[in-house]
Amino acid sequence: MNSPQRTTAPPMAVLLIGILAVSTASIFIRFAQKEASSLVIAAYRMTLAGLILAPVALPGAVRSMQALKPGQRRLILLSGLFLAFHFGAWITSLEYTSVASSVVLVTTTPLWVAILSPLVLKERIRRETWLGLLIAMAGGVLVGFQESCTLEAGKLACLSLHDLLGGQAMLGNALALFGAFMAAGYMLIGRQVRPVLSLFSYTFWVYSISAVFLLLFVAISGEKLTGFSGMTYLWFSLLAIIPQVIGHSSFNWALKYLPAAFVSLALLGEPVGTTILAVIFLKEAPGTGELVGGALILAGIFLASRSGGENNR
Repeated sequence: MNSPQRTTAPPMAVLLIGILAVSTASIFIRFAQKEASSLVIAAYRMTLAGLILAPVALPGAVRSMQALKPGQRRLILLSGLFLAFHFGAWITSLEYTSVASSVVLVTTTPLWVAILSPLVLKERIRRETWLGLLIAMAGGVLVGFQESCTLEAGKLACLSLHDLLGGQAMLGNALALFGAFMAAGYMLIGRQVRPVLSLFSYTFWVYSISAVFLLLFVAISGEKLTGFSGMTYLWFSLLAIIPQVIGHSSFNWALKYLPAAFVSLALLGEPVGTTILAVIFLKEAPGTGELVGGALILAGIFLASRSGGENNR
């Protein structure tokens, strides 16, 4: 067994900073959406994050990329495309559904990883993972129920199937789930190429490739990339610096000193932190269905993540 590495910084404190940092993403996005489209926000987030990492990461990243086989390079390109779809879909979801619903649903990525691992990585799914999936699915139904049904005078009133499928909240929830699915593809490819590429180099290349795809999507859509107010550019910058660079870098740093399973489970603190910030800054309080459904989704992810961690020992 490897002994834990020593550090002068408390790993738990750094992990907490990471959770707080990523929890701010939805808030910055909502503020930026007052002026900019979701695709533009996603493009700025990844472009600025790549530029911030470039001075430190670029020399080693270029050498690492040159040493890869053509098939491995194609995988990294595909990973960047998946990440572009992830941020494009998830950020767009915040236009249509609540912050609480969007963040809880996009956090289901570990479940999709567990489901797809047997197909992609030939890993066996444990019974605990299936149980976690069922619990999370029940939570997802409750989140959708909150958006589509109300209790009036002791009677339950729900939207028709036509209105439900055509509703904005349903579209937002679907986009958040699609974003989670795309993030799972990004993570699964990461598992395949990480043995031959450092985490720092992989992150830099995927961020940069994702930024290129997002800028291409913006160009195709005809959305403007400039001409925003100073505050909107500030939200773009904060989105790249705080949740993307500080948040994710904190998690990557913590992995050196804390078990990977513990760090993965700590990520479940993001929906909690985001919901609290949404109440404070957006005056957006979650409904009962969102709270109960969100708790079930997080419990399901917790169970599935624990079983996955045991399987890898």
